[in-house]
Amino acid sequence: MKKTVHVVAAGAAVMALAVGCSSSDEPTASGNSENGANFPVTIEHHFGETVIDAAPSRVVTIGFNEQDFALALGVKPVATRGNLSYDYRQRPWAQEALGGTEIPEVGSTDLNLEQIAAQSPDLILGPYSFIDQGQYDQLSAMAPTIADIGGYDDVPAATWQQEFAVVGEALGKKQESDERTAELEQKFETTQTDNPQFAGKALTLAFVMDDGSYFVLGKDDIRALFFTDLGFEIPDASETVSPENLSRLDTDVLVIAGQSREQLQANPLIAALDVVKQDRTVYIGSFSTDLPSALGYSSPLSLDYAIDGFTPMLAAATDNDPATVVPDPMS
Repeated sequence: MKKTVHVVAAGAAVMALAVGCSSSDEPTASGNSENGANFPVTIEHHFGETVIDAAPSRVVTIGFNEQDFALALGVKPVATRGNLSYDYRQRPWAQEALGGTEIPEVGSTDLNLEQIAAQSPDLILGPYSFIDQGQYDQLSAMAPTIADIGGYDDVPAATWQQEFAVVGEALGKKQESDERTAELEQKFETTQTDNPQFAGKALTLAFVMDDGSYFVLGKDDIRALFFTDLGFEIPDASETVSPENLSRLDTDVLVIAGQSREQLQANPLIAALDVVKQDRTVYIGSFSTDLPSALGYSSPLSLDYAIDGFTPMLAAATDNDPATVVPDPMS
């Protein structure tokens, strides 16, 4: 059975859970005052359907990238979820949209429901949040809540286009999200046209884990889908590769994060791979740096940045000339 949550149900529950009130100098969701004609809207997600009856003005983003999607549409959330390992407040792709605003956090590893309630939200956005049924029930008692739209049960990972469409609809800015989507898709297409050697090449995106294993990301992870938008082929599913099976990383192109070029090449098992010896490897460094984090957000803002950052490295890795040194990530 599908579950429907209406905006009119939000008020009493918020007051019951709130531990304080937002002050007048905190950010408010802006840009929606003229979008009343776009409502009501009904959005399907992991836990059913959510009906949004009116343009929201106090949006809380509870997932790992939704803040960027709202910012791309000119909406500054009143609160957001923090990043686990990255100084997200300094992410270069969002500075213009933030305009110097510091958005309060409502948790990082775990969500703080009292802090969320204290923001008096009228919309809670979590299409990439991995919340469970219990969290959803509590959040949807505060305000209309959108849970995950992909990556659960047999539902594949949502693409950035799908997430942007949902966020645009929820904010009453579907036309704007469609226009921004078309612009970014055109940039991907232009990059493919300028780099025809990308098409059809097998690419592995791997993260070095603390235990020495390598986590290979597939089509079930939005971070890897970026490379399919550039024309590369990636594995169907994510998997962990043990050190004794590193030959599985030996594809046309290897993109690797979690260690520096020097650290990886000091590992004789990695150094022995053809993809490393022939300099077809793109080293993107620590998880706490900008380029890996741009993949983590996989938003209209961060992907635009990622195209600019990855293209020269991927072009060098695919030019069929082992003498070409793949450049380090842009600073």
